[in-house]
Amino acid sequence: MSVWKRLVSAVKGGVNEAAESVADSQALRILDQEIREAKTELRNSDHSLTQIMAKRKLAQQKVASLQGSISEYESHAAAASSKGDQALALDCARKVVDIRGQMESEQQYVDQFTHSETTLRTNISQAKSNLRRMEQQVDMVKATESVQKAQAAVSSRHLGANGKMKTAAESLSRIQDRQKQRQAEMEAASELAADESGDELANRLKSAGISGSNSSADDELARILGKK
Repeated sequence: MSVWKRLVSAVKGGVNEAAESVADSQALRILDQEIREAKTELRNSDHSLTQIMAKRKLAQQKVASLQGSISEYESHAAAASSKGDQALALDCARKVVDIRGQMESEQQYVDQFTHSETTLRTNISQAKSNLRRMEQQVDMVKATESVQKAQAAVSSRHLGANGKMKTAAESLSRIQDRQKQRQAEMEAASELAADESGDELANRLKSAGISGSNSSADDELARILGKK
């Protein structure tokens, strides 16, 4: 693969990664919004459940009231019959039939409300459980994302610090090399200057004991004594 193709692939990879990062961030925002909407719907469901429970209780109370009326008119029918008033007893019996029909209809309402209440309770409970699980997963994803970002930042700073240390060490080495070069140049210049002034030769003769202040003094003393 050519350098250009690798560069294009790297750019595409970076673009795709950036696009995925934006999409993931958007997905989390969508999930947050959906969770908020789901909570609102669950609150509405709880309110609906409360209304159904209230209607079921009212229907049960009506059934109980009708049951009491049935018992009352059954008692009236028995009393009228015991007194020989069959017409009144029959009217009471008809009343019982009518009330019983109302009670059976009302009991159907009770049964319907009870079934709806049970179903809604189950659905709400399951929805709340799913919502809690979703919230936990979203929280875990967010926490993991934050930790990974922090780790990436630390790693980046660590790599940057290592790079800076390496650069500083290289700079120090270059400075030391320049100083050594400069010192060598100054020593070479001093040697050249000594050669030009003859100091180098004098120093060499002095070191060899051939000339110098001490050697000249000895020669002069010998010459003086020789005259005497």
